[in-house]
Amino acid sequence: MKLLFVGTHYGGGGTESHFITLSKAMLAAGHEVAAVVRPDTPIHNALVGSGVKLYSGVFRNAFDPRGIIAVWRAISDFGPDWMVGSFSKEYWPLAVIARLRGVKLALFKHMDYPLRFFTHHFIPRLAQRFIVISEYMRRNFIARGVDGTRTQILYNPLDLDYFKPDASLRLSSRAQFGYAEDDIVVGFIGAMHPDKGMLPLCDALNQAMAVNPKIKAIWVGDGLAVQDLKAKIQNGGFSEHHLWHTWSKDVRPYYAAMDLLAVPTIGNEAFGRVSIEAQASEVAVLCSDRGGLPETLEADVTGLLLAPGDISAWRDAILRLAGDEHLRIQMQNKGRERVARIFSTPAIAQQFSKMLGDTP
Repeated sequence: MKLLFVGTHYGGGGTESHFITLSKAMLAAGHEVAAVVRPDTPIHNALVGSGVKLYSGVFRNAFDPRGIIAVWRAISDFGPDWMVGSFSKEYWPLAVIARLRGVKLALFKHMDYPLRFFTHHFIPRLAQRFIVISEYMRRNFIARGVDGTRTQILYNPLDLDYFKPDASLRLSSRAQFGYAEDDIVVGFIGAMHPDKGMLPLCDALNQAMAVNPKIKAIWVGDGLAVQDLKAKIQNGGFSEHHLWHTWSKDVRPYYAAMDLLAVPTIGNEAFGRVSIEAQASEVAVLCSDRGGLPETLEADVTGLLLAPGDISAWRDAILRLAGDEHLRIQMQNKGRERVARIFSTPAIAQQFSKMLGDTP
């Protein structure tokens, strides 16, 4: 198949990572892949030299003629069987262009929030494939009135050559961060907003540290609640056990330093990419039983599912895994095996190929 991905967003978050990884995965699976992207953005820079044919384009909004012209010209030059879009401001122009040019259209929805009325009603009907990233999201969209037969699931793909255990990186990272060999490092990676649950997690960690002084915490990210988190750390009695680092484009050194990753979301969570990144890096996970997070792990096998915001439950789970090295290692090994089977780029590319090939 010939696939034209369209994504002119300038950001560098989870949707952009999905766009980059999936387009590369489809290329590696033997398809011809091109992309219309905004120059000098994380998407563009990640695809340069990858073998994906690049076209320049910008959609500042759904009516931007520059984006429409760029996609039209890319179709004329590349001749795709499918267009693939991931950003909501591009849904309508892609739907219209696809209809006019006779190209099939697959659209991804990554965030679990309601679309505007006309978009919600018509876009899943205009696209041959309307794809969400978890069963949780699919249920929500069906509940909002989207036809379930038009809504499919494709999980986030993960490059297991990039996210992997690395013994030498673990040694250097733990030395850099000042951790002893027998310290148990619990990490948080993500946007620091109150609904991500860092504040009750901090309380749980401080309580666990009072019982087991070998427990340490590393926080990676930035956002509205950073100052609240820093204040809680400072006043919690164990400030010397906590490290905070702003967001990093390369989070692998942090995973390498960890023994456990906590994903303590108390708000909405469509999927939870950090959970599968950690498991691929052979880090056991503690996740809130919330949104799409339960789909990222096998409870009690690759990690633990916990009640959102339940400080006592999180404290006890941290102490349990901190005190049971055998269980941690077992979860770490099983986690990578599960990610390879379900979320690896070859597995997702195969599923996506089959999904697109179902239309004659």
